[in-house]
Amino acid sequence: MNKMAGSNLILLSFALCFLVTPLDASEGDADPIYKVCLEECEKSGCVGGKCFQHCKFSSDGKPIDVPWYLQEPLYQKWKQWDCGSDCRYHCMVAREEERQKLGGKPVKYHGKWPFKRVYAIQEPAAVAFSAITLALQFHGWITFFILLNYKLPLRHDKRPYYEYTGLWHIYAILAMNFWFWSAICHSRDVELTEKLDYSAAVALIGFSFILTILRAFNVREEASRVMVAAPLIAFVTTHILYLNFYKLDYGLNMKVCMVMGVAQLLIWGGWVSVTRHPSRWKVWLFNVGGILAVLLEIYDFPPYKGFLDAHALWHAANIPLAYICWSFVRDDAEFRTLTLLKKMK
Repeated sequence: MNKMAGSNLILLSFALCFLVTPLDASEGDADPIYKVCLEECEKSGCVGGKCFQHCKFSSDGKPIDVPWYLQEPLYQKWKQWDCGSDCRYHCMVAREEERQKLGGKPVKYHGKWPFKRVYAIQEPAAVAFSAITLALQFHGWITFFILLNYKLPLRHDKRPYYEYTGLWHIYAILAMNFWFWSAICHSRDVELTEKLDYSAAVALIGFSFILTILRAFNVREEASRVMVAAPLIAFVTTHILYLNFYKLDYGLNMKVCMVMGVAQLLIWGGWVSVTRHPSRWKVWLFNVGGILAVLLEIYDFPPYKGFLDAHALWHAANIPLAYICWSFVRDDAEFRTLTLLKKMK
């Protein structure tokens, strides 16, 4: 149940996150002044008084008459902060400074708000919040492990009484995997990191859906669990393969995540309404907090001082939600263990 609440929130949040999809064209990159800046940067390798070393390339991004290793340093090539991306970034910064002086509001470039880099990190606030949530997920998993193996009674074969132990371990690994790739993707958003981020999110949402069904309906027999999990795992795996090797379809991905997320919310809502679990209030708190966090994704606004936008605040909102989620998981493990021990007496 605890898991269900947590996964529901995260699932719906992820799903609605996909509503904010990258666009091929935005108001900023259609700006004539911005276009002229890019053209000049292609020719001179400079924006204003700032010039970029090894900045000599054609309009299609290919080197001109010089080996690539003389064009871009290897570390820049690895980060993909090449001459073209530097031109786009500094032209964007210069144009936004002009717009601000004229009293204009920030606009999006290539589907994204104009963020300020910090040590080559594209969205520093989102990266920091993702890293904190990752740390909390790890902390929650470790405290869950310690509770089960060192504080609660164990069976004769040294296994925990809690029937959902293994499932929660898998959930923890998938959650940490998602927040890791979230931090990487917001550090540098390119096709590879975007695919890894989306794939990790879908995997977490799909497994959370499975956990929701198993916990809410108290499915404990292995055969029944396999019957529930197998078709959902097959579907999620197929969807991830589709996104990575056929088409990164943001609209389809949003719909898939929305369906799984809403289904989990409905299941958890029904479960909380009928259960007498002593910590059910944490599920409600998690759900309410998650819904409020999702509103940040819907109410999109430009980054404050170039750092803190609505999506970054969504990442910040997931910090307390991660704590509440694992708090309920520990309570659920203790509640189920004590309940089973009472039945055995």
